[in-house]
Amino acid sequence: MKPFAYSALPTRVVFGRGKISEAASEAKRLGMKRPLVITTAQQAKSGQSIVRDTNGVAFAGAAMHTPIAVTEEAMAVLKSHGCDGTIALGGGSSTGLGKAIAFRTDLPQLVIPTSFAGSEMTDILGETRDTAKVTKRDPRIQPEAVLYDPDLLATLPPSFAATSGMNAIAHAVEGLYAVDGNPIVSLMAEEGIRALAAALPRGKDGHDEALYGAWLCGTVLGSVSMALHHKLCHVLGGAFNMPHAETHTVILPHATAYNGEASPDAVARIARALGSESAAGGLFDLARSLGAPLTLKELGLPESALDKAAGIAAASPYPNPRQLEREAIRQLLNDAYHGRRPA
Repeated sequence: MKPFAYSALPTRVVFGRGKISEAASEAKRLGMKRPLVITTAQQAKSGQSIVRDTNGVAFAGAAMHTPIAVTEEAMAVLKSHGCDGTIALGGGSSTGLGKAIAFRTDLPQLVIPTSFAGSEMTDILGETRDTAKVTKRDPRIQPEAVLYDPDLLATLPPSFAATSGMNAIAHAVEGLYAVDGNPIVSLMAEEGIRALAAALPRGKDGHDEALYGAWLCGTVLGSVSMALHHKLCHVLGGAFNMPHAETHTVILPHATAYNGEASPDAVARIARALGSESAAGGLFDLARSLGAPLTLKELGLPESALDKAAGIAAASPYPNPRQLEREAIRQLLNDAYHGRRPA
C-alpha cells in the first residue's frame, strides 16, 4: 500500500427526515443571531419559514456558477442588516453563494441541501467573473454545519434529481484516481457511487439512500484534488454558461474513459459499484436509464465551441492520471457532443 495522509473534514453533519425543524437550533449553536438566508428566486418561498424561525434576512438571488456580481450584491445586504452568518437552502447555487460570503468574511455557515450537489462538504469555491470561472480552496470556505433532510427533496423534479445525482457521482469517480487519494476516501467513493446508482432509479423511494450517497461523494470532493472531469466542466460552465449538473452528467462517462487505462484500480471499483462490466459504459448507461441528457449538443453548446474548450482545458497543467493531450481532449468533447457511448 502506498503511503498516504488523511484529515477528516471539520463539518458537523445532521441527517434524517424532519431535521429541517432543527435549523434554528443549529444556527444558534453556530452563534447566529441574524443570519442571511440564501436561496434562489425559485426557492424563495421555501426559505421564508427559516427566515422567520431564525430572525434572519432573506436573499433570494443565488445564481448558477456563483457570479461575483451576485456575491457583491449579497454582501451589501449582509452588511446593511448586520448579519452574523449564512444559511444556504438549496442546491449548488445557494451553497456557492454562502461559501463566497464566508471566504470574504469568515462568518459561520449552515447549509441545507435540496439536491445531491455535494459541494456543501467542501472547502472549494468556484466563482465566475465575465466568462472565466476560477476555483479556490480555503479553510474559510468549508461550511461549519450541514443539515440533510430527505423530506426536502419531495418536490425535486426527476430530471434534476438524475443530473444532480450524476454530478455527485462525478466527485467520487475522480476521488478514486486522485493524486492525493487514500484508502479511506476510496471506501467512501465506492460506497457513494453504489448508493446513488442503486437509489436514483427508485425516484422518491430512494431519496434517503441517494442523499446519503451524495454526502459521501461530497466528502470525497472535499478531501482530495479533482482532475480532468471537473476542469472540463468548469471550462464549459464559465466560458459558455453551460448548466452545471447537466454538463457533469454528459462529460462524466467520457472523462472516465479518457483516464481508464491509466487508472485500472479506479475503473474496476467504479464498475463494481455500478454493477457493470465497464466503468465508463456503466456511467453512460445509468444516465441514459434515468432519462438524463447524454449530449452537449442538446444542452445548447455550439459545435464550434469544442476547439476553444479543449484549448482552455489543456492550457493549464494540473494533476490527472493520464497526460493532458489537447487533441485527445478535443476527441473526448466531440464524443460528448454527439453522445457516443464509451467503448
